[in-house]
Amino acid sequence: MELPTVAAFTDTYLPTHNGVTYTVQTWRDRWHRRGGRMDVVYPDGDHEAGEGEYPVSSLPFPFYEGFRVGVPGVPEAVDNAEVVHAHSPFSLGLAGMRLARKHDLPMVASYHTPTSEYAEYLAFTRPIERAVERSAEEYERRFLDRTDVVVAPSERTAEHVRDTVGTATSVEVVSNGVDIDFFRPVETERFRRRHDIPEGTLVGYTGRHGYEKNLEAIVEATEGLDVTLVFSGDGPARGDLERAADEADVDAHFLGWVDREELPSFYSALDVFAFPSPVETQGIAALEANACGTPVAGVASAALADTIDQGETGYKAPPNDVSAFRDVIERTLAERDRLGEECLARRESISVERSVDRLSGVYDQLL
Repeated sequence: MELPTVAAFTDTYLPTHNGVTYTVQTWRDRWHRRGGRMDVVYPDGDHEAGEGEYPVSSLPFPFYEGFRVGVPGVPEAVDNAEVVHAHSPFSLGLAGMRLARKHDLPMVASYHTPTSEYAEYLAFTRPIERAVERSAEEYERRFLDRTDVVVAPSERTAEHVRDTVGTATSVEVVSNGVDIDFFRPVETERFRRRHDIPEGTLVGYTGRHGYEKNLEAIVEATEGLDVTLVFSGDGPARGDLERAADEADVDAHFLGWVDREELPSFYSALDVFAFPSPVETQGIAALEANACGTPVAGVASAALADTIDQGETGYKAPPNDVSAFRDVIERTLAERDRLGEECLARRESISVERSVDRLSGVYDQLL
């Protein structure tokens, strides 16, 4: 069956590193492998556009270094789309909605991140932050109500969209999925040498260093343990995280953003992937770690409550409980071999191929 032509609109794309970027890129790659066309419209930046990638003019976002805001625009090259898929409710999401309305096309919206999470970057006091959160939630609901279907990466996130956001639009669960051909167990000796990571037990995290991720809990929970911490990524909370590690006298290595090609080595080198974030809509990094045979010590909050299968792919503690988080890190370390084997046994179930099968079904229903 011929696949529909899709125009994907996203406010974050390469070279920015985050779950949204990787999801858009991986879905697009798999769609093309199946003989379809999925064009991407994104804010212009340092990425050299390839075939089917259409940058639009952009401006720096003053509250978040490295993030750019696309000027809403619809390139003529995507006028032949049969489905519009917005990966953001902001400027380029609105551009996608304009295209859908112009040609009476079905409109899909992916729910990657609650817009209220951006409030802390826009406010300087808690009352102002709360006001921004309320405005963001209202805006979010209005945007989603104007789409034909909302795609959420987990059942827990779908419940949030239905009950908390309160959209009247149908919500379908489509996992972001993991490229299990890429994320797999690999040798790690060269990676450790390249980044000067010592021998011994490793606990680590990769991703955006945002305050909402509660990453300092990793430092607090491992203080006094015979482990080395390895952080990959960057973000506004990195400076405070480094200071916390210094004050706790924890052996911590901050690698910055590692090349994507190195991520399987990063995950494979870890004994435990530590993930204390209470705000994830899926926590794709946890699944990437699992695909490399690394169990996760996380928290039973938001989507991680479902993404981490207790006692099977890792353990989870109540959110914001450092003592309990320390316990699950130690327990995951103690059972690392058994948990790692279970992670590898579940690789097929978390594959991006299954996710794209599901996505294709959503598009077919709309058409």
